[in-house]
Amino acid sequence: MILAFQVCGGIVAAALLGLFVFGLRRRLIQRPGGTFDCSLRPAPADGEEVESTGKGWVYGVARYSGDRIEWFRVFSYSPRPRRVLDRPAIEVLSRRPPQGQEELALLSDATVLLCAHRGTRLELAMSEDALTGFLAWLEAAPPGQRVNVA
Repeated sequence: MILAFQVCGGIVAAALLGLFVFGLRRRLIQRPGGTFDCSLRPAPADGEEVESTGKGWVYGVARYSGDRIEWFRVFSYSPRPRRVLDRPAIEVLSRRPPQGQEELALLSDATVLLCAHRGTRLELAMSEDALTGFLAWLEAAPPGQRVNVA
């Protein structure tokens, strides 16, 4: 009986420690400022239809860091960004509202951007406020940098 309480206590302690580390990571990502909620998924290839199933979206937090955006998965313990998008290499191809079941998979009031980054197409979903900031950040590139905003 005592062994069962010790095992259960250990499991509860490990779960609480995991939640604490999870919350601490989120605070450390947001600490420098300039973060916004941003879901990401690989975009369909040219000629393929956009899936409206909502599958493939990964919820994340993006952080402005100089001339790049660092994208972190929300449900991860990794202190490193999963993706880094350099401002000169980002090209916004189009924007659209969520379609079909994407409305359930994404945060409310999200707008989906189709982007190209170094030959890789991806979709970013963010709120209207975050979109305004993102596009302003792209357009505020230093002189001489090529910026393409749809």
